[in-house]
Amino acid sequence: MNIERILRAIGARPEDQRKLLMMAPVFFICGISEMLNYNGFMTLFNQRFGSEYLPYVYAAEAVILPLEAWLLSWLAAKLPKPKLMRVLYGILLGIVLFNATVLLVLQGFGLEARAYYPILFIASSFVVRQQTLLLWSLAVDLCSTQQAKRLMPVFVGSATLGGVAAGLLAQLISLAFGPEVVYAAGGLLLLAAMPNYRKVINRYLVPLSIKMEANAQEEEPVTTTAVFKHALRSPFLLTVILLMTLMPALYFLMEYEFLNVTKLSFPSEQAFSRFFGMITMVLFVLAFLLQIVSGKLMARLGASQMLTAISGVYVLSFAAALFFVGGTAALPIISVGYMLLYLLLYYSAEPSYQLFYKTLPLAQRDSYRYAAQGIAASAGIMIGAGLQFLHSGFGLSWTVLSFVGFAGAVLLFVLAWFGRRFYMRELVSSVQTIGEQDLAEQFDEFGRNDAAIAEVKKMLKLPADSAKEIALQILARLQNPNDVPELLELIDNPNPRIRVAAVRAMNLESADLHAMVKVAAFLEDPDDEMRAEGVRQIGRMKHMEHQAFFFLRQKLLDHHPSVVAEAVKAMYSFNNAPSLEACAEVIDRILDEGGESSVYICRVIAELELRNFIPKVERLAEEAHPAARVAAIDCLGRLQVVTIIPMLLEKLPLMDQEMLRTATQSFIAMGNGAVRPLLDSLPDSPPKHWNSAMSALSMLLPDDQVRTVLTDEALKRLSQLEAALGYSASLQRLGQSELAELALRRWREVRTFIIEGVWAVLTKLADEQVVDAIRRAAADEDEEIRSNAWEVLAEGMGERRLSQYLLTVLERGEEGIAVDSDSDAITQLENAKQGNDDWWREIAAAALVEEETQVGSEQQMMSRLNKVIFLRQVPYFADLSLEELGLIANIAEEHICLDGENLLERGEPNPAMYVIVDGNIELTSISAAGWEGTIGVLGTGDVCGVTSALDNTASTVTAQSLLGDVKMLKLLGENVSRLIRLYPEIGIGLLRASFARIRLLEEMMMRIDS
Repeated sequence: MNIERILRAIGARPEDQRKLLMMAPVFFICGISEMLNYNGFMTLFNQRFGSEYLPYVYAAEAVILPLEAWLLSWLAAKLPKPKLMRVLYGILLGIVLFNATVLLVLQGFGLEARAYYPILFIASSFVVRQQTLLLWSLAVDLCSTQQAKRLMPVFVGSATLGGVAAGLLAQLISLAFGPEVVYAAGGLLLLAAMPNYRKVINRYLVPLSIKMEANAQEEEPVTTTAVFKHALRSPFLLTVILLMTLMPALYFLMEYEFLNVTKLSFPSEQAFSRFFGMITMVLFVLAFLLQIVSGKLMARLGASQMLTAISGVYVLSFAAALFFVGGTAALPIISVGYMLLYLLLYYSAEPSYQLFYKTLPLAQRDSYRYAAQGIAASAGIMIGAGLQFLHSGFGLSWTVLSFVGFAGAVLLFVLAWFGRRFYMRELVSSVQTIGEQDLAEQFDEFGRNDAAIAEVKKMLKLPADSAKEIALQILARLQNPNDVPELLELIDNPNPRIRVAAVRAMNLESADLHAMVKVAAFLEDPDDEMRAEGVRQIGRMKHMEHQAFFFLRQKLLDHHPSVVAEAVKAMYSFNNAPSLEACAEVIDRILDEGGESSVYICRVIAELELRNFIPKVERLAEEAHPAARVAAIDCLGRLQVVTIIPMLLEKLPLMDQEMLRTATQSFIAMGNGAVRPLLDSLPDSPPKHWNSAMSALSMLLPDDQVRTVLTDEALKRLSQLEAALGYSASLQRLGQSELAELALRRWREVRTFIIEGVWAVLTKLADEQVVDAIRRAAADEDEEIRSNAWEVLAEGMGERRLSQYLLTVLERGEEGIAVDSDSDAITQLENAKQGNDDWWREIAAAALVEEETQVGSEQQMMSRLNKVIFLRQVPYFADLSLEELGLIANIAEEHICLDGENLLERGEPNPAMYVIVDGNIELTSISAAGWEGTIGVLGTGDVCGVTSALDNTASTVTAQSLLGDVKMLKLLGENVSRLIRLYPEIGIGLLRASFARIRLLEEMMMRIDS
């Protein structure tokens, strides 16, 4: 319970726990390592080589950066993602450990190698830069979009707290050992984080990357030259690149001033390292605090205003440095400026830049981003080095250098100010092309800018309906009451989508009677969705309750149930006696009628938690109408009516797929009240029942119970599934080939249910995203992809025993254990008779008819099995499962049509469809010219009378037995229609077969025409 409270406190969910516990320590330890490395090499370089040489080192870095990017791109192209992540971590660790060894050797033997420190600086700077990118890239790859929103702040917080700990450790270590040991400690911590890092990759990234290449879409690359040319033509893109360049350049200038002032104040290495450690600790404490408020700041200011505010801080920081750089307050003032610029550059400015790229075309967005970042990174370092060189090379004073920084900050502020205007202009112009998700992310920018809103309103006047719809989406988010007059002008638009969107965008909570009357006109609109939206809007006008009640009451009698449901919800919100009484009458009437109308009312009952209607909803759960039955079960589940669980459990084996999914979700919605009944029902339950119960229990039970109770149950079922593979082989051994084929077909269906239940357990014990990727890859047609997924299962995903047993079942496929003798076969079938599946019991019993007392019942079973064996060979029923064929067989009656007898009469009603088992049927009809002729002759496996039987129309042909008696199966249309209502998948299967027959007829006609 403590862990659950902690997860809730940080905004995470229970399913995030394993990933969080594994990755947060990596970010924390690597955060410490990164800042210890940074503290160590910066202290050593500045004290032993000289901070005045920073411009030269930064210039060298600017030259190396393109080579670094090329190397990383080359590695990324050559290596799979998991291996790339391991190799990069190994390279970074190797660089740090090599440098640590060199430093400790130099310290131990009292040697001095001044020329080594620039190499140390460049190599360690590469490590710090790439370590950050590596960890964030890993986190992004492992987390789905929604999970990333929950976990990224935790990872950022872990890394930030690591920086705080690094500052404290740097101070303590430097007191006794010096900067070499500080640097080496960072390497040891990087080594300590490696096991968890590799475990994260193996457990999460390897499975996710199995199909990454197959699913990846090629993106048209955009070269740096193309971006540069585009920037010259686009003021917006040029401003963004200039901001991205100038901001780090000015930071490097402030860093240069800070390091030199600190070196003057603390000439010894120990003192410098301790002060630098203290600054690091304070810096990351501030970073942690900034993370707490950064989301609110971004929400309040937006990306463009955030950059303007950051630029203002740059101006203030350099202004303070300009006034105090020559005095005693220089160290604290410049230290504060350094910390502020560091925080704002790396923790606030970067996210703002990313929002700017949302205005670019989606297909080229990443290419523009990376190319622009490459330009800005190299140019920023070069400009920063040039600014530093003004002091180290040309000898400008600190005051003049601070003035240059101040002038640059003012230029930065001006760029940010104009960039904000360019951004809003670009955002409005791109609003018709950006995706819905991007539009939602950018929405707050519109809400703060009156000019942008004015541009959006202009889109309402454009002829294109798509532009109007986007503008209405934005205005709907704003819900500004002042927009109502302009929106009312759109209610006469011929496009119903525009009318509905306009009504949704209205805020009528304070509207006058005139507006209500205008909206009330929507209530008679021929479009159902329009009427429903009008009802919703009038329901919000609670300041005119009596008038609203008058209009809404009429809609309780609307001909469409969705409108009635909205009227009920609206009137319930008034919470007065007349409204509640009127609604109760309508709900009672609709529930009594049942059918499709009750679907919408069931949703309303669940949403409003109207428990007094539960008895009628329970009766509706027995309704013949499939949609009504599904809606009732869903409603009862959401209301946590656990009394229906026994009824649902009893009906699970015969439920269609939609009903099964709904029942499973209802069990989950019922919560703890469903746990005990489901657990008690697991032993010896039929496969479909078992699948639903296991799926629900996997969601309801805590991890420890899933790992024990459900895992043991899943292992038991997998073992039974393997044993059941011998049933088909046993029947083959006994010469029952048709029953053997039937048993194998049933085994395939059972395997689907059992393996789905096993995947549900593994999903609970592992990461949902990972399990989903492995599940799809394990069934892939590509052998290499499939074998990679199987390798992950072999390693033990979620629960080792279950994962490996599942792999055994998947690898074996349909290859059962050989049956060597008839006695072994009979033993197998005796076991099948005692099993938990009706079909295997029936098949085994049919094959083992030995006792006279069983003959009567077995003969009936054989009759059913014979029908199923026959029907599965009929093309018209080929798409049905064994269970569905069994339902058809139950309503199929044997029928004999005597020689020469008419089965169908043209123009006469036909109550049944017929499947020919043996014999021939001649089809004849009369043409428009009046002559009678033979259309065709049907034989074994053909079906006739389908259309007239199912739609209660007269037969268009005459069907007569030909050349002897005809044996057939008769299916009354009424019974077939009832089955289709109860089991819609039967209807879908028959529909596919009908389409196949239509295609065949079309091909025949084309051949005749040709």
